[in-house]
Amino acid sequence: MYNKVIMIGNLTRDIELKYIPSGAAIAKSAIATSHKYKTQTGEQKEEVCFLDFDVFGKQAEILNQYVRKGSKVMLEGRLVLNRWTAQDGSNRSNHTLRVENFKFLDSKADSNNMQNSGGYNQPASGQQYNQAPQQQYNQPQGGMQQNAPVQPEHKIPEIDIDTDEIPF
Repeated sequence: MYNKVIMIGNLTRDIELKYIPSGAAIAKSAIATSHKYKTQTGEQKEEVCFLDFDVFGKQAEILNQYVRKGSKVMLEGRLVLNRWTAQDGSNRSNHTLRVENFKFLDSKADSNNMQNSGGYNQPASGQQYNQAPQQQYNQPQGGMQQNAPVQPEHKIPEIDIDTDEIPF
C-alpha cells in the first residue's frame, strides 16, 4: 500500500492532453498550493509549493474539458519519482502526483465568470471523480465513478457523461 497525497490549489497552466498509441488519454499539468504562517517575531510568511501531476483515461478527458489555468481543484493520488539524465550528462529527478481522484472546488460564480470570458462549462463545485484500479474491478482502464465509495466486492459500472445533459 502507498501513502495518499492530497493537494488543494490552483492549476498553474492549462491541461496538456495527449493520447498514447493504445488510445488512452494522458493529461499533464501542475498545481500550486500555499501555506501561510507567522514567524516567532510575528511576521507573516507564505510558502508556495508547485507540483506537476498526471491523470489517465476518462478522468484526463474530463479535467481537460472542465478546468483551465487558475481553476481550483483537489487532487488525490500518490507521488511518483521520475529520474532522467539531462543533455549535459547530469542526473535529474522530480516528483509527480499520479492522480486517482479529483474534485472541482471553484464556485458556481467562478465557473460562470470563466464561461462568460470564453472559458469552459464546469460541473457544480464539489463534484468528485474517482478511478478504480482496472484489475480489481474488471472495469476498462480509465473508468470513472461519481460520488460513490469503492466497494471491492461489487462490479462498478462505467458512467458515460453526455455533456448535453449537464444542466449548467
